[in-house]
Amino acid sequence: MKLISWNVNGLRACLGKGFREYFDGADADFFCLQETKLQAGQVDLELPGYHQYWNYAEKKGYSGTAIFAKEEPISVQYGIGVPELDTEGRLITLEYPDYYVVTCYTPNAQEGLKRIDHRMAWEDAFRAYLGKLNQEKPVMASGDLNVARLEIDLKNPGPNRGKAGFSDQERGKMEELLSSGFVDSFRVLYPDLTGVYSWWSYRFNARKNNAGWRIDYWLVSETLKDKIVDAKIHSDILGSDHCPVELEIDL
Repeated sequence: MKLISWNVNGLRACLGKGFREYFDGADADFFCLQETKLQAGQVDLELPGYHQYWNYAEKKGYSGTAIFAKEEPISVQYGIGVPELDTEGRLITLEYPDYYVVTCYTPNAQEGLKRIDHRMAWEDAFRAYLGKLNQEKPVMASGDLNVARLEIDLKNPGPNRGKAGFSDQERGKMEELLSSGFVDSFRVLYPDLTGVYSWWSYRFNARKNNAGWRIDYWLVSETLKDKIVDAKIHSDILGSDHCPVELEIDL
């Protein structure tokens, strides 16, 4: 099974930068999007062979997620189930007989960590939500989780320590999530690999210089750890400031 996740940083813009060619060539079983920046009806995307599921933010041109799935799920849930956290279209869950597929766009803590309290509330709710799913059946959770876990997950850890995406609070919550029964699929296979990132700032020629961060993930239930075949980060794919991340799993 092949699953892809991509923060497209505005789907309408990405459609003009090769999205469709990449999507068609990938032929994934599940294709998850974050930061679609859409309202209902703004894009008419025909994807033969796929069922489409969209979660939109109340605020226009902001956030938003989607999942395109070859197989129709037995149920779909939009949001995390906490009303005050569910206005920004950040989560979709598809249920299948033997597993769940989740996509998530984690709130950015913002410059100066000014949204860190909201972020911490999201993290606790997200961990509880995934934990509940995980008690029922295994989970494959994707998305832009807006945190670089380890020092090797960003080019310049020193100057970024304590900043949004690399604060002790955010990294601590990620480790709490993993210790609750999940694994970071990429690091399971490539624990020491450096220089592999999924996001680059549009400033300072960051992508050209590969001054990036690995903040896009496929997390899977620990019970699926031995079924991971490969985890790839497609840094050659342009169209967004993020690149697609892939999970291949034997299910």
